[in-house]
Amino acid sequence: MDSSGLRYDTISFLSDFGIADEFVGVVHSVIRSIAPTVGVVDVSHGIPKFDTRAGGLALARAANYLCPGVVLAVVDPGVGTDRRPVAIEVGDGMSVLVGPDNGLLAPAVGMVGGATRAVELRNPDFLLPPVGGSTFDGRDVFAPAAAHLCRGVSMTDLGPEINPASLMPGVLPISRFEPGTDGDELVCEVLWVDHFGNCQLNVDPVEMLTLGGDVVVSIKGDDRVGLRVEAYDQIPTGRVGLVVDSSGLLSLAVARGSAAAELELGEGIEIRLRPLPDGDRPRGAATPVHLGIRTDTQQGGLA
Repeated sequence: MDSSGLRYDTISFLSDFGIADEFVGVVHSVIRSIAPTVGVVDVSHGIPKFDTRAGGLALARAANYLCPGVVLAVVDPGVGTDRRPVAIEVGDGMSVLVGPDNGLLAPAVGMVGGATRAVELRNPDFLLPPVGGSTFDGRDVFAPAAAHLCRGVSMTDLGPEINPASLMPGVLPISRFEPGTDGDELVCEVLWVDHFGNCQLNVDPVEMLTLGGDVVVSIKGDDRVGLRVEAYDQIPTGRVGLVVDSSGLLSLAVARGSAAAELELGEGIEIRLRPLPDGDRPRGAATPVHLGIRTDTQQGGLA
């Protein structure tokens, strides 16, 4: 791709649009019509509808691995209202995040060190006139702004500067310790359920030092033993494991299955972790299977 003359050559695009309708393709085409040589990376379009928290968490998980450039994020239940369309510069211009000012962008901005400046997207010279109602700002406002930024248009040409402190913050739950019958309990919740059914908790592994190794996992009053393991495949069949995931947070998982389905978990469900009483540390049973040369009297099987 010849990106000569571009200020940014990559747009990383996240939305709750799904892939059944034409929305994602239309946004791609608008970008291409303005900045034909820009590469568009689809981070995800499977964010649950209207779920700005889930979109913000996904952006935060991805932030440190996205190419420098423009991040275009659209999870926008307030489209057409007085919520502000914004562009937020981070890293003194290394990247710009474009989207609605509804808390969606805040976790990623915080993850990379905060905003250096921000503008409200108002200049009609760099927007598309809406066809009918103002219900598709992804097409009419955010995609054109992202593409023009790649071509070198100054942020301040897109609209008036605003105080970054006035941007809507993201709301992320904080885990906490509470006194329990068997010592302090860590009260946390499920932040995210991934494609495999692993349940990411709002727990830093450092917090687990207080609880020791294996713990009691209490979900809606039902207690299970949570085994501390380093890899998913170390979890014995039928048991629950606690793994530090690729984002550096603790996740609940089961052996080659869905912890969300088995434990009936979803985002926002509260979980309590407490120390496992001494002597109560079952590890499950394993039966070794030895492979050898089949004798003439053995039949059946895979050969």
